[in-house]
Amino acid sequence: MAAESAAFTPLTLPVLPLDDEVVLPGMVVPLDLSDAEVRAAVEAAQAAARSEPGKPRVLLVPRIDGTHAATGVLGTVEQVGRLADGDPGALIRGRGRVRIGAGTTGPGAALWVEGTRVDETVPEPLPGQVAELVKEYKALATAWLRKRGAWQVVDRVQAIDDVSALADNSGYSPFLTTEQKVELLETTDPVARLKLATQQLRDHLAEQDVAETIAKDVQEGVDKQQREFLLRRQLEAVRKELREINGEQDGEESDDYRARVEAADLPEKVREAALKEVDKLERSSDQSPEGSWIRTWLDTVLEMPWSERTEDAYDIQGAQAVLDAEHAGLEDVKERITEYLAVRKRRGDRGLGVVGGRRGGAVLALVGPPGVGKTSLGESVAHAMGRKFVRVALGGVRDEAEIRGHRRTYVGALPGRIVRAIKEAGSMNPVVLLDEIDKVGSDFRGDPAAALLEVLDPAQNHTFRDHYLEVELDLSDVVFLATANVLEAIPEALLDRMELVRLDGYTEDEKVVIARDHLLPRQLERAGLDADEVTVDEGALRKLAGEYTREAGVRTLERSIARLLRKVAAQHELGERELPFTVTDADLRALIGRPHHVPESAQDPAERRTAVPGVATGLAVTGAGGDVLYVEASLADPETGAAGLTLTGQLGDVMKESAQIALSFLRSHGAELELPVGDLKDRGAHIHFPAGAVPKDGPSAGVTMTTALASLLSGRLVRTDVAMTGEVSLTGRVLPIGGVKQKLLAAHRAGVTTVIIPKRNEPDLDDVPAEVLDKLDVHAVTDVRQVLELALAPATNGAEREVPVAA
Repeated sequence: MAAESAAFTPLTLPVLPLDDEVVLPGMVVPLDLSDAEVRAAVEAAQAAARSEPGKPRVLLVPRIDGTHAATGVLGTVEQVGRLADGDPGALIRGRGRVRIGAGTTGPGAALWVEGTRVDETVPEPLPGQVAELVKEYKALATAWLRKRGAWQVVDRVQAIDDVSALADNSGYSPFLTTEQKVELLETTDPVARLKLATQQLRDHLAEQDVAETIAKDVQEGVDKQQREFLLRRQLEAVRKELREINGEQDGEESDDYRARVEAADLPEKVREAALKEVDKLERSSDQSPEGSWIRTWLDTVLEMPWSERTEDAYDIQGAQAVLDAEHAGLEDVKERITEYLAVRKRRGDRGLGVVGGRRGGAVLALVGPPGVGKTSLGESVAHAMGRKFVRVALGGVRDEAEIRGHRRTYVGALPGRIVRAIKEAGSMNPVVLLDEIDKVGSDFRGDPAAALLEVLDPAQNHTFRDHYLEVELDLSDVVFLATANVLEAIPEALLDRMELVRLDGYTEDEKVVIARDHLLPRQLERAGLDADEVTVDEGALRKLAGEYTREAGVRTLERSIARLLRKVAAQHELGERELPFTVTDADLRALIGRPHHVPESAQDPAERRTAVPGVATGLAVTGAGGDVLYVEASLADPETGAAGLTLTGQLGDVMKESAQIALSFLRSHGAELELPVGDLKDRGAHIHFPAGAVPKDGPSAGVTMTTALASLLSGRLVRTDVAMTGEVSLTGRVLPIGGVKQKLLAAHRAGVTTVIIPKRNEPDLDDVPAEVLDKLDVHAVTDVRQVLELALAPATNGAEREVPVAA
């Protein structure tokens, strides 16, 4: 009991402060005596030890930010001497914890305090949980020491059995902060202190594992990059050697896409997208399929003429002269192109080339029958404007990707036809001809006409985005010319975005000019003949246009000229004809046979279709332009035929309704017109439209059917030189119709001299060429009674002719 009480008697010790450092019991540390406070404490301890047995004792107290801790460590001065660097020093060993009390006095200049030893004993034997804790701490400490290569310390740690000493041994750990060591110092319970030391060591090992994993990943990445860099340099060296062996210049077909992109004159957003793809290409391997996709995409982008534009030829008179020289007629289109160039010139003069991000492009729809020169007109427009020309054939296109391109994820993906057209033209402002836009179809692959909506919309096409390129393409400076034969086949939304220009066909005089100035020189060259060897006079050309062909355009006329010249060339080679030779209209029958389209006016009066009552000549519009349409009517035998109306000729619902209206009008107004309407009640009427294989529809044959029935009932012939068009109402009003220009051109081609049209269509005559109007006697009527007065010939000698009866 005396020894135990002596162990816990109050101690009077000099204070040795430790700035930002902590010494735990069991630790042996060297201290520099150059510090005045350290030297004063050691000297005071030595002075006190002279009168007491044992080694000099000091109190080691941590001082954090000038504040002393409440718990210190009793330390004994083991040795005083020189440190490794030659400075005076002392070796001090920590003995145990001391709870600091009040200050006191003592020898020397040091601060003396009173203190009490802390009881740190653990009862024996150790509880099971404490034993497991000791085992865990030793395992963690051993793992940490082995990572640091301190194998000689492992055995010493394993030999420590005291719980308090084992916990205080963590004071040597360099990873503990001063605050963590102070916490260990002030934790007086050995078991709690060992738990704290174990947790601190466990946390450090976990952090170390994470740091090692990150460092390993970083090192592997660096090693991979270095290895890839080395291999690429070796690959470049091998390629260079191969180029030298093959005799190629260094740098041909360079794969340095980054340099090419940076050197190219690309828009900013396109450059950013291209550089992103270059980054992907540099990260991908040469064997990766993605690498080939990226290279193809980069090649396409670099080949696009992003900054290439042709200067428009602002010589308005010169452009008009070019159009006139290359095409006869087509005044509407020529005027529109002249207007476009004039506006472009004025915008350029006033610095308005780009307004709201949009340039001054144009979108025209050229609608007309085949052979009138729609396609060739596009090239002439480009020539007149000084622009590049490219043609995009849309006939039969059914895949939407043909317009907007394929996604790059597909094998064999390509940009759309619009992008390819710009690339082919080599300019951002070409003239693009969208040929046969009415022949575009749709199926499960999408609707190409819907994809064209953005392309042909002047408000949207400055930011057109192709699925393959996926960058904005400015199409606002492109002149789009879309051609079509049938207006109704173009979707309404697409037609609304285009400016409509109708090409209604040529007059006979225009055909003669075209044949003389364009078709004949071209076919002479193809036949291997010179202009001074074969000459075709104007009479022959006119007969070819009027009697050998019947069309709105000039394709068949050109084929007839080609056939004529081939015949002359063959006869010359056979020795049957001498050159030079002039072809006249009298030579045509011997060379290419009889005429195929003799006008009704040229036939014998007895052989004409209108030589019997009940036949009238109407006018219609077909896909090949205007044409004449004959209507035949007959009455059934009252004994064999049932009453009613029979219609034949493959008629549509609208035309069938027009026939019912014509019949109803004559039944209700027959007495007024002095017609035997009783026949219509008792006998069946039959109306037939020849060319029964051709579908027909529309209301414009109403007056023609009324005239045919009136001729049938009255027995009066319809005048051979009269053709008519117009919708008829139940009250006999003649209502307006469409296609007046095409119908009058057809009447002129057929040799008709008198044409009857609705009064409300009279303004449409402004569109008809003057030379056609001069040769036609056009009557604008409002009532069907006027039609009958003009169309029906007077009865012969006041007697009515016999009414035809249907078999």
